[in-house]
Amino acid sequence: MEGRFFPNKAALFMMLLTVCIAPTLVKGQGTRVGFYSSSCPRAEAIIRSTVQAHFKSDPTVAPGLLRMHFHDCFVQGCDGSILIDGPNAEKTAGPNRLLRGYEVIDDAKTQLEAACAGVVSCADILALAARDSVFLTNGRSWAVPTGRRDGRVSLASDTANLPGFRDSVDVQKQKFADLGLNTLDLVALVGGHTIGTGACQFFSYRLYNFTNTTSSGADASIDPSFVSQLQSLCPQNGDGTRRVALDTGSPSRFDASFFANLRSGRGVLESDQKLWTDASTKTFVQGFLSGKGSTQLDFNTEFAKSMVKMSKIGVKTGTDGEIRKICSAINA
Repeated sequence: MEGRFFPNKAALFMMLLTVCIAPTLVKGQGTRVGFYSSSCPRAEAIIRSTVQAHFKSDPTVAPGLLRMHFHDCFVQGCDGSILIDGPNAEKTAGPNRLLRGYEVIDDAKTQLEAACAGVVSCADILALAARDSVFLTNGRSWAVPTGRRDGRVSLASDTANLPGFRDSVDVQKQKFADLGLNTLDLVALVGGHTIGTGACQFFSYRLYNFTNTTSSGADASIDPSFVSQLQSLCPQNGDGTRRVALDTGSPSRFDASFFANLRSGRGVLESDQKLWTDASTKTFVQGFLSGKGSTQLDFNTEFAKSMVKMSKIGVKTGTDGEIRKICSAINA
């Protein structure tokens, strides 16, 4: 009976081998934690040490890398397209012109090419660097699924779908929902503003002759005592590129104080402050603060979950895309 189905032992062995290998091959087509454990075992360690070295000399690279990963994933998916140079590339678009940290990715890529050429994608370097940046600013680390490949398309015109600093909560929710992210993901990821700064040009319009104004001419949703502070930092017709902390309580520490600022009317960006005034997002802000409201939440835990979820948006795997030799240029 055995011989009827398997003419010889060699055929049986080959069938069993195929059954055993198949799941691995299928799994290899997507992202997974430890993707480089065999092909480039030191990949994550090299990226981590590179981010640490740059952070030591310039702590602003941490929020810069976190923002860059976010902006990358929201355009063409998490494929490193934000890193490509060119006159009409994503990095030239208005929302991306002040991003920082490109030199960190380039440095890590140079070291990785020396250790294991053509193996680690720029998209994965960016995803891991964003995670390491959060950890370096006293946030929690998390396991990052890797195995992304790099995209070959980078167009400034595609950045129109990036969340904007004037967006209503409904618009923000729709932009996130379009990419498979829910309202909790929205609030958690915006909480990344707990580290870093924003340029005056993105919020100074709230301080002078605002539509919903007070006697001071500022946005009525801003705490009056905070208005004068912001006006001194961003004078009318002043330098629009001057940067101001988005979390006035602890701008270099990854924590939930950003949400306390929203509760106190001290959100710097209009889109951020609206998370407190809209009922659908306020409940999550309250949850991150003290467990009040309908949900009790741990910010670090939910942020990590949402980052993993975001990092899977539109990833290119298998034979799609490429592994760039230089992160700023598509392979010839």
